Amino acid sequence: MSEERTEIASLGEFGLIDHLTRNNETRQASTILSIGDDAAVIDQFGKQTVISSDMLVEGIHFDLMYTPLKHLGYKSVVVNLSDICAMNAIPTHITLNIGISNRFSVEALEEFYEGVYAACRHYNVDLIGGDTVSAQKGLIISITAIGEVTPDKFVTRSGARPNDLLCVTGDLGAAYLGLQLLEREKKIFLENPGIKPDLEGRAYVTGRLLKPEARLDIVEWLAEHDIRPTAMMDVSDGLSSEILHLCKQSHTGCVLYEDKIPFHDETKEVAYKFDLDPTACALSGGEDYELLFTISQEDYDKLRMQELISVIGYMTPPEEGKNLITRKGNKHELIAQGWVAFQ
Repeated sequence: MSEERTEIASLGEFGLIDHLTRNNETRQASTILSIGDDAAVIDQFGKQTVISSDMLVEGIHFDLMYTPLKHLGYKSVVVNLSDICAMNAIPTHITLNIGISNRFSVEALEEFYEGVYAACRHYNVDLIGGDTVSAQKGLIISITAIGEVTPDKFVTRSGARPNDLLCVTGDLGAAYLGLQLLEREKKIFLENPGIKPDLEGRAYVTGRLLKPEARLDIVEWLAEHDIRPTAMMDVSDGLSSEILHLCKQSHTGCVLYEDKIPFHDETKEVAYKFDLDPTACALSGGEDYELLFTISQEDYDKLRMQELISVIGYMTPPEEGKNLITRKGNKHELIAQGWVAFQ
């Protein structure tokens, strides 16, 4: 990024919006009217519309000491698109609202918007509006994501039935370990500003935190193979609390097998280095943005060979409880947090 600094005040609110959106492209045929009027107009061509909104606040959801603004722009979009994917829908549009203090320059905001536009390109989504306001301190980001789904093909959290298989995409726990690594280096840097951060070449776990992806590929794959999950949500708060959400909304119990939880090799290596149990990182870590879903047993053969999906357990009648079977075959009640290493 260049050293020059343009004060936001020099452009004014509308000048700033014009500047940041001057290269905004539309990709969706459904976008009738985009940025530049009082509201956007979209035509979903007979599809049902899915809408989700999320807010990110500096110092609570992200730390700019180790989060590049471009990555933050990308991630801000992705975490919203992930919610649309979790409804079995295809994301199509976003609106973006930001509150910014005068600590940020126009160049800093350009960098943030570069990440936003990169995510829009990658997921074929249109940015169609939003607002930019002054904030007393820090950076506040609010995004609304809009998606479309064939009528009544959306998937809620409440459709799981006893004997349905419990599935998850990708691997878990990496983002939490990326956070531990970055927080450790931040602490060292604050105590000794002359020391260069050492991320030990751990590109996978840090990347999972700083630049996650939404599993649109899985939503498309499920549609191609005529698999409609019975219940689904994304894993943003840790696997155990998400499974408990599915159980509560669907009025079921569950059995989760510890040895079926998918991990990346680097996740295990970094966990052991921090003296952490990889299982605890997956269960309580969060920010993985994978999809957790249930399917009827008849659909098992269709996804058996899909390497990006792991069957990690099954749903039970509610009276059987919510249980974790450890690697050693012991049964524990599944709880939302406070995990200790299993004996």
